[in-house]
Amino acid sequence: MVARAGISGSEGGRQIVPVPDRAPESPDCERREGERRETLRAGERHTTLRAAHPAPVRRSHEHFLPRHSRALALLLGLAYVPSAIVAGGLPDGIALAAGFASVILLAVGSVFSRIERREGTGLALRLALVGVGVVLPMGCAGYTVAHWVADGLPWQWAVATLLSINAASATVYRTRVISLFAAKIATWVPFALVDPSPLTISAMIAAGIALMLIARFEWKDTQRRRASSEARERVAARAEDILRSFEETGEGWFWETDRRGQLTYISPKAAHVLGKRPGQVIGRPLTEIVHPAPGASDAERTLAFHLSARSAFQDIELRAATLGSGGEDREDARYWALTGRPVYDSYKNFCGFRGHGTDLTEKRRSQQQVSRLAHYDSLTGLANRVQMSRALEQILAAPRERDRACALFLLDLDRFKQVNDTLGHPVGDALLKQVAQRLERVIGPAGRCGRLGGDEFQVIVPAPQTRRHLADVAREIIASLSQPYTVEGHAVVIGASVGVAVAPDHGTTSEDLMRNVDLALYAAKDAGRGCHRFYSDELHSAAEERAELEKDLREAIARGELELHYQPVVHAASETIVAFEALMRWNHPRRGSLAPDKFIPIAEDAGLIDQLGQWALRTACEDLARWPVATSCAVNVSPLQFANPELPNVVANALAHAGIEPARLELEITENVFVGDGSATESMFAALKRVGVRLALDDFGTGYSSLGYLKKAPFDRIKIDQSFVRGASEKGSRNGAIIASITSLADALGMDTTAEGVETLDELELVRVLGCSHVQGHVYHRAMDASEAGKLVESDTAVCPEGPRAARSSRTNLLRRVLIMHAGGTVSATLRNISEGGLLLDGVRNIPAGTEVEIEFAGGQRASGVIRWNRDGRTGIEFDQPLERRRDGSFAILAGAPARLAG
Repeated sequence: MVARAGISGSEGGRQIVPVPDRAPESPDCERREGERRETLRAGERHTTLRAAHPAPVRRSHEHFLPRHSRALALLLGLAYVPSAIVAGGLPDGIALAAGFASVILLAVGSVFSRIERREGTGLALRLALVGVGVVLPMGCAGYTVAHWVADGLPWQWAVATLLSINAASATVYRTRVISLFAAKIATWVPFALVDPSPLTISAMIAAGIALMLIARFEWKDTQRRRASSEARERVAARAEDILRSFEETGEGWFWETDRRGQLTYISPKAAHVLGKRPGQVIGRPLTEIVHPAPGASDAERTLAFHLSARSAFQDIELRAATLGSGGEDREDARYWALTGRPVYDSYKNFCGFRGHGTDLTEKRRSQQQVSRLAHYDSLTGLANRVQMSRALEQILAAPRERDRACALFLLDLDRFKQVNDTLGHPVGDALLKQVAQRLERVIGPAGRCGRLGGDEFQVIVPAPQTRRHLADVAREIIASLSQPYTVEGHAVVIGASVGVAVAPDHGTTSEDLMRNVDLALYAAKDAGRGCHRFYSDELHSAAEERAELEKDLREAIARGELELHYQPVVHAASETIVAFEALMRWNHPRRGSLAPDKFIPIAEDAGLIDQLGQWALRTACEDLARWPVATSCAVNVSPLQFANPELPNVVANALAHAGIEPARLELEITENVFVGDGSATESMFAALKRVGVRLALDDFGTGYSSLGYLKKAPFDRIKIDQSFVRGASEKGSRNGAIIASITSLADALGMDTTAEGVETLDELELVRVLGCSHVQGHVYHRAMDASEAGKLVESDTAVCPEGPRAARSSRTNLLRRVLIMHAGGTVSATLRNISEGGLLLDGVRNIPAGTEVEIEFAGGQRASGVIRWNRDGRTGIEFDQPLERRRDGSFAILAGAPARLAG
């Protein structure tokens, strides 16, 4: 019965099983199947022979002699036996000898054949071998039969014997036309020798001519057939080589099934992928080479349908049933694309399927890799910007409002650029991998981590979260990422700043959340880094204000609205003005006068700082040209401006245009210029010193490891930052020791020192005592415009300090009634302002300074103190113990709560 493929469930998946069909089996199908198997075996043998034996110089059908002629010798000997019986005896001696010679020569014909097949055998020798191996034995046989007729053998029997011999020779020499006709002619020629009558000779000549003509026709026909056969062989061999090469690459293979769906052929490469030999797969259903999925996949169902419907199919993607097949993500999983078509015999009976398979494994892996690169960061393995954006959009598009709640963290690594610049990018990449691992450990399954690029990371935490919990998460992230790292033998310490935005409070779309969390991150950076900030509406207002200021700044530069103000630098010993520091000011048409810290960062971010810096250099040099020669001027240089290779030319052109000595110009440079290419920094210092200007290290001690830079950088002055000066005169402050160390270091290196931000007489006295050579601050003068500065140095450069004796704490202004108790009496007064150390009162009279009093606030809270001064109805009181402020800046003692005093 012809079988039709059907579908049947099995333990490992679906397979094709025979289903009886009503149509009877076709013998032609079985014959074709047998022919295919035989052809396959023959092809394999042919392939083996071709691989083992290179092609000879001449093909076998080009030789005159067959490899063996023993069968013809045996047939000839057997033909002599009945002839002897019919003739009643053997022929005479010569005829008998000729008969034996014919049999012996044919029996040893293989010897002549081997001689002919030797390399270098010429045509003459080959023709001689034809004469010995074909003409001579066949002529002897004809001679024997011809003489035997004279000895009593009936001529009819003699003719039959010769016809039998010729028929046998035709079989042996069937593809060798020359040998065949030579054998035939040699067989009949002896009859002419036995009866040499004219008629016989004429007949033999006519027969010879006819045979020669026939031989010539047969020769041409044989050559035609041979050429056609060789062409077919070449095409078949080429096709065989191409198919074999296709199979050997492993990219493609062939298969064939019978009408029952069982494999009758499979390429060895495909069987090897399955972990089996071809013989182990032959006879098994086609579906067994496919990995059985727990539930039939679409591809398996499609294959089963086509096999059942006996219809052609193309590129059905399936997974190979390799040994130990597991999940789809296994590295040893193999994937195929199967193509097949049904095969029918000449009677239109179905005989099976035949097709080929293609290996898709590398293609699928490549597609998976491309997909991974499209959605994951190749360095850290975290989700990339695209994947994180998609995840955020999916959360925000949830159908339920509660499911749309989430928190978005944006992280930026502090001091990461320094690691890249000093240790190299490979170390930076290794550091980013460790950062990603720590970040994933902190977040765990509660959220999703991603890397947006560079040193910027993002975390999405779904579901509603309390602000306190999110703050704890942010602090834990910062604490974890700030722990020391060991990267390729280097100890590395970095930090992290975190911005946090919450949906839906801070935005309902991914664009809004990304913008707002970015603003929160900027706020964390502005707050000093290493901290976190939540988004607030004020940040958005600040961003809009920043954008508006950038626009106004561009217009101000174009209209020339910026100006330079100059703050005097006083020689500490002589109290004379020896220099000025140029400070940029912007008189905004709506906002009024803006300090540099308001618009310089905006200029740096907007790429305007170099333009502003060049303008400041030119303007300062022009103003300096109008001042006395003994006066110099310092101009601040931004790190971005310092990195410009054209800076020395800009400085030289400004000096030349103003016509002043280079030594009168001092460039103030911050420590940030040292973060970068060390060789480029040293080259810039050398170029500026060749110009002849002086160099000052500004804000000393607030940046990086300055002592290492002082060894190489040719500074003429160190400027002590005002953060060390402010509060240095207070009791218990260590700033004085720091200032003393800096002045000692500068003196040893032959550098001047300038104390910045000196505002009180106590601070002035301290920095003088500690050895600062120059002083700059409000205690002498505030910054002034160029005309005022010019008048100041033209009249008299000697100045006198003015200001409070000591700095006071920040005060809170308010208006409230309090009671002052002293000497058993009580006085009502009005509280004007209050600080940690004291307060200012109105309405207290006739109480001398130095009187100890007690102040009673609302709610009965009290604090004790001493009256320090009393004039014009106003009284200043200093507390015996300073008050402690709350986090919001207020004092608990004013709110009716128990007074908390700092110990």
